Parts: sequence; C-alpha cells; structure tokens
Amino acid sequence: MDELVLLKHRELEIAVRIWHPNAPRTLIAWHGLSRHGGDFAHLARLLGPDWRLIAPDTPGRGLSSWSLFPAYDYLYSHYMDVAIAVLDHFKLAHVPWLGTSMGGLLGLLLAADDTHRRRISALILNDVGPTIETAGMQRLASYFIAAQRFTSLQDLEREMRTHYQSFGIQSEAVWRRLLLESARRLPDGSWGYHFDPRIAEQFVHDTPRDLWAAWRALHCPVMAIHGAQSDILSSATLTTMQHHQPRLAIVEVPDCGHAPMLDRPAQAAAIAAFLSSRRRSPGAGWWRRLWHGVRRA
Repeated sequence: MDELVLLKHRELEIAVRIWHPNAPRTLIAWHGLSRHGGDFAHLARLLGPDWRLIAPDTPGRGLSSWSLFPAYDYLYSHYMDVAIAVLDHFKLAHVPWLGTSMGGLLGLLLAADDTHRRRISALILNDVGPTIETAGMQRLASYFIAAQRFTSLQDLEREMRTHYQSFGIQSEAVWRRLLLESARRLPDGSWGYHFDPRIAEQFVHDTPRDLWAAWRALHCPVMAIHGAQSDILSSATLTTMQHHQPRLAIVEVPDCGHAPMLDRPAQAAAIAAFLSSRRRSPGAGWWRRLWHGVRRA
C-alpha cells in the first residue's frame, strides 16, 4: 500500500489501506469474511495511477481492532456503520464499490438501503449473490471450527495453499504476499492467521435477510464476477440475478472457484472497463465481450 489511515469508530480502530492516494478517481474495495484489504494490492497496481483504491480492514481482521463484543460488532449492521464512517472520513458522497464475498454483500446492503443508496455509484460483486450455496456456506463455517494454530510458518503456508487454492492464484509472488500478510505470531511462538477467531460468531448472531429484495431494489450499475468453479455463487443464481437486473454485467473467470483474487491483467481490465462505461447503461453485447476477454486470460 502507499498509505495507511487509522480511523476511530467507537472503541475500535479501523485500518484503511490506500493505493495511489492522489489519483483523480476512487474505488472502495472491501474484502471477504476472513481476509483483509491487503488482498487488493495487485488489483490496485493493475488499475494504475488513475485510481485511488481504498481498502479497509473489517473489524477483527488485518490491522483493525478485534472486538470485545463480537455479538454486537461482527455483524453486517455494524459493518455498514463502519463503511459509512469510512465514506464520511474521505468525504465520498458517490463512489463505486467492489466487494469480494462478504464485502460484496455489504456493498449490496448499502446500495439497496433507502438512507445510503446514493453513496454507491456502481457495484461490483466478486463471486457472491443474493443466494449463497449451502455447500459453500457449510465449508466456510466448518473451517472456523478447527483451531487455526501452526507450529511453523511452513505449516501455515501448506494449510493456506490448500484452503485458498480456489482463488485461482497462479503466481508464486502472489502466494508469497498472501502468506506474509495472512500470518501472525502467537504469544506462545506458534503461528496463526491474522483474523480474530471469533469472527465466526457472525454465523450465530447475524440475522438472516432477504437479499433478493435488496437485489431487486438496486438502481446503480452492477457487475458480477463469477469463479466458474465457485461453491458460493452458482450459475443458476446468476441467471436469476440477471432476470431481476437485466443490465447486469457478468464476468466469468475459468479455472477458479471462490473467490477470484483479481490479480490478473484481464480481470483488472474488465473492472476498469465497467467503471469507465457505467454511465452508458451497458447492454448484453457489452458484458459478453467482457466475459470472453477474461475467459481468454
């Protein structure tokens, strides 16, 4: 990152990673359930110096504070408050939002909310939609049941490469960065992941929502990025999403599951094309051209 801003939200410190801080255009990028804003480093470099990419760490992840009250803080309603605090701090009245998995659902809730919808000018969902496949949800939930403690950094790396193989990472440099930014040394000298293990309590405390109602309520341009082998976002869900939002742009990433790392030039090019074209109300031919461009990557 090029800059780190630490914001105070109630008793929590929120870390916000920024690339190209003086760029003329801004994109908010929000990570997935057990990740952090550093995942967007490669995308930021690929988008180039015309884009300021702002990527917060959700409470309990990365460089942000861990909550003393997970039942109150590790919830989408609280994440929405944090997101609005970030937008307010940077004086962003109308900004495009890219979200991976949890970050995509957070953007969807904001973009459909009567109070905040004007803050989101365009929405990009990275491998998530209003229906989350049961098998994928069970996989994510079960991963947090086992204690994530490793004797050596090499042990953590082996586990990480297994768990995140669905990201479609092809570069050793990307794997190395993922390892170094995912690990933390525990008090007994062993290794663990960067996140608070109690973020999994979101599965217990959060209230189920009708996300299809939120999807139908969207008025901003929207794009969905789909890992072709995803167990979270299905092709059937994508079809229904497009039925309710006919101008939905779809990018399918082959040889990838949940969720694309967005570290390849073709993926960044598709995102840049959508952000540059969002005022033109893209039609079906436009998103098919995007799909084929990423398929060849």
